[in-house]
Order: sequence, then structure tokens, then C-alpha cells
Amino acid sequence: MNLILNWFLMILPFALWGTSMAAMTPLVSSAGPEFVASLRLLPAGILVLITTYFLKRDLKIYRCDMKWFLVFTIVDATFFQLFLTYGISKTGAGLGSVLIDSQPLLVALLARAIFGNLINPIGWLGLLFGLGGIVFLGFPKEFLEKWWLMSDTNLGDIQFNIGEAWMLAAALAMALGTILIRLTCKKSDPVAVTGWHMVFGSFPLIIKYSIETNLQSFPTWSLNEWGLMSFASIFGGAIAYGLFFYFANNKEITGFSTLAFLTPVFALLSGGVWLNERLTSIQWVGVFFVLASVFFVSQRQSLWEIRSSESKI
Repeated sequence: MNLILNWFLMILPFALWGTSMAAMTPLVSSAGPEFVASLRLLPAGILVLITTYFLKRDLKIYRCDMKWFLVFTIVDATFFQLFLTYGISKTGAGLGSVLIDSQPLLVALLARAIFGNLINPIGWLGLLFGLGGIVFLGFPKEFLEKWWLMSDTNLGDIQFNIGEAWMLAAALAMALGTILIRLTCKKSDPVAVTGWHMVFGSFPLIIKYSIETNLQSFPTWSLNEWGLMSFASIFGGAIAYGLFFYFANNKEITGFSTLAFLTPVFALLSGGVWLNERLTSIQWVGVFFVLASVFFVSQRQSLWEIRSSESKI
């Protein structure tokens, strides 16, 4: 029972992120990226800190962690949320979520270089599947036809979506954040660090929004839209980030971060139901590659042990 609960809690952040992507998509177009990003961070960070206090966990960020905390805050909160909301406005929830969840590929490489986490041949195969999935999902159909089928399409006529570049930038920021949380929590509590970094990370976004709008523009959202924003902030922000960085600080980082490849499944389902988003046949091939990547990387150790035992026989 404890094992089932543990897996449920490990998968929960990615399910909440996937559905939050669909919830935020219409909000970004009506209120702007900075407003949605800041409103996702600030209330969620405050809620995490209140929860941390009532759970009697240590709220203090210790001096030895302060330098990395500042870097972590700018990269994982400010930059990540800004890139994410810019990308959502151009790509949609489903495709955007798949692109941003290329971050486990980067986490695996960074964790190998910094922490010495092992990636056996099964794991490398999984990472290649993930990379292939990102290519099928993120590159224009005309580009893939030119490369794969040798069509006569002029590369200069192919239009690349800038939103996809924003999403890949967000993936890089999230991957760096996943690594930085371990450097930040030498002494400080990871849940407290999560809350504080969300609060302080929202400040640059609020300042940028205030300067650009002169505080003259405030979204006139309906009750339903405020409900979507609340869901994205409380469930997709406070709960999801609290769980994610708790596990990222305590679990084997490469295998855990690879579960992020499940986020697009939830984003595609919710985007299809709520926003009527649809993927092309080529993009569905990419989804298959991504799911194969999850399986191979998360199960790389057991699969490699099976192969090694069979080869000895």
C-alpha cells in the first residue's frame, strides 16, 4: 500500500502540471504571460510556506545555501514561468507540454556530469527515444518530410514556431532547476526552499508587468477563468512543485525526472477535452517515442540487470 501511495505521489505533480497547461492556455491570451506567470507563483509560494509552518518544518534559508538559492529562484521560478507562459501562447497545452518535458534528457546529462548518476546502455536508448519524440513533435511537418522523405520543399519556406523555442528554453530552465535544488538544500528544507523561491521569483514578473502596463490593464476574467487560475496556482503550483522538489531532493534524480515525460499525456487529454486541440499523425509518433523513453529510462537498471543475467547464462 505504501509503495502504491509513493508512486501516486511521485506521478501526481506531472498530472497536475499537464492539466494546468490546459487551464493556463486561454488565460495567457487574455491577460498576458507575465500576469499569469506571477499569479501562478506568488499565491502558490505563500500557500507552500503556510503549509511548511503548520507542518513545523524549518522555514529558514541558511546562509550556506543563499548563493544557490538566488540562482535557483531566478532560473527555476522567474525564467521558467516566463518562458512557459510565452510558449503556451504560441503552441497550445498539448504540444507545449511535450516540448517542455524534454527536460529529463537534460537532467540525465547534467546529473551524470555533476552527481555521477549512472546511465547504462538501456538508459541511453531511452534518452534517444525521448530526443526522437521531441523532434517528431516539435519540428514542422514540412521539415520532417524534407529530411525523412527527401521532398523538394525549400527549407527557406518552412515556418518554425517561435513558441516551440520558448518551450525548449523553459525545458532547459526546469532541468537546471532540478539540479540546483540539490545544491540549494545542503541545510535548508526543500519544501521551504520551494515556497520561498516561488514568492521571490514572482517579484521580477510583477515588476515587468507593472512597467509594461502602467497598472492600467487588469484582466476582466469571469468566475470560471479565476477558477482555472486558482487551479493552476494551487494544484499546478503549490502542490505540484512542493511534491516535485521534495522527491527531486530525495530520489534518484535521473529516473524520477523522467516521469516528467508523463506530463504530456495529461496535457494532451485535457487539451483535447477542454480546448479541442488535436495532434497530427507525425506528432502521435512522437508521443509513442516519448512514452517509450519513459519506460526505458525509468526501468533501465532492472532491464540491464535482466540482460546481464541472461548473457551470463
